Amino acid sequence: MQGLQSNDSARLYLAILLHTKNTVYPFRTMLDGFHVLALTHRTAPLELIGRAVIPAADQATRLSALKAACEWDELLYLATCNRVLLLYYASGPLAPQVPELVAAHIAPELNETEQAGIAAAFQHIHGADAVRHIMEVAASMDSLVVGEREIIRQFREAYNHSKALALSGDHIRLLVRFTIEIAKDIYTRTGIGEKALSVVALAFKAMQDAGIHPKSRILMVGAGVTNAKFVQFLQRYGYRNVTVFNRSFEKAEILAEAVEGRAFQLDELPDYREAFDALVVCTGSTEAIITPALYQTLVGQDTAPKVLIDLSIPHNVAPEVAALPEVQYIKIESLRAAADANLAHRARACEEAAEIIRTGLYEFREIWHERQIERSLAHIPDEVHEVKKRAMNEVFGKELARVDASTLDLIERMMGYMEKKCVAIPIKAAKQIALQHKKEHHAKK
Repeated sequence: MQGLQSNDSARLYLAILLHTKNTVYPFRTMLDGFHVLALTHRTAPLELIGRAVIPAADQATRLSALKAACEWDELLYLATCNRVLLLYYASGPLAPQVPELVAAHIAPELNETEQAGIAAAFQHIHGADAVRHIMEVAASMDSLVVGEREIIRQFREAYNHSKALALSGDHIRLLVRFTIEIAKDIYTRTGIGEKALSVVALAFKAMQDAGIHPKSRILMVGAGVTNAKFVQFLQRYGYRNVTVFNRSFEKAEILAEAVEGRAFQLDELPDYREAFDALVVCTGSTEAIITPALYQTLVGQDTAPKVLIDLSIPHNVAPEVAALPEVQYIKIESLRAAADANLAHRARACEEAAEIIRTGLYEFREIWHERQIERSLAHIPDEVHEVKKRAMNEVFGKELARVDASTLDLIERMMGYMEKKCVAIPIKAAKQIALQHKKEHHAKK
């Protein structure tokens, strides 16, 4: 060990140290196993992003098949109102034409041309840059509305869902846990979240600007998180003439009660004949819910102007309905101007956040390296224990059978002590190598 003078020497020693009868554990110095495929509002139209959203009922099947086809170790899938993101970890070489393969698996119902459009729009980010991108996403720096905290919840839920589907593992777990802490730190230490307007807040303001006042008739379709936040604004500003439709009547009822409104199940929507001034729709459907036929049924002979607010990706309002002359259609894309103004206001905070992420990236690299050492050494306690067990029961079994109970107890305690010390020696040596690597890395910086 005294002769170790370089990272290569340290890594070679560690590989020898971790060599067992059947396995050699390589020591990787970079985060090159992490990769991100992303479609975001910055690089692709939201309509295209909507085509890449996997229906909830198909996620388990499609994502498992994708992970197997690409030979990835781990996978996390995140879909929000302005992005589709796949974070994956691959210990081996990448499959050829990964974006094309991903597009075919997540959207098999599309034709080859449409799949090629999704594949071409994907950002494919690797290694430390992929880790940095994940941190920027969780800190809302890559969001349509910079400073919106909702992305942290979405990111955590995406991880929990991927874990429940047995798609993610220790590498992604470590990154998600660290990333959430970095995002919280950014919100605490910078002004990135001060008076930040969410997409829902921008949509509500757009509705008010369109002339929808507290006595207007509001029809809501969907009772998920987004519409629940919209109801909070309705409640705050005194809107009470609200009707909520949702697949789950219980969830619809919760939202309706908050504004003293009414609740119905979604399958009753075609029978609704009480008209509306504004319709707010946001569901998990990957197909349009407000079709031309349904819209005509809802409005009947009413020719008064209507405001349609579509907060879904993919859009839940059919293009033919959105284009009607009496319809003022408010969708996520139309909120970009206000979102850009929000970004300009937070420019300084974004610079501070970027610096926190830059520092955090080095910290995560070191944490990840230490974790790989722990994972690589995980077999040693079991192997040492088996050596002790074999010595006590087989090699020296006959001799030990002849000693008295007190002597046997002493021998067992001595062997237990030796077991712990033998386990600690390689772990301590590996950590010393990691510490040396860390010092050399900082010296180069």
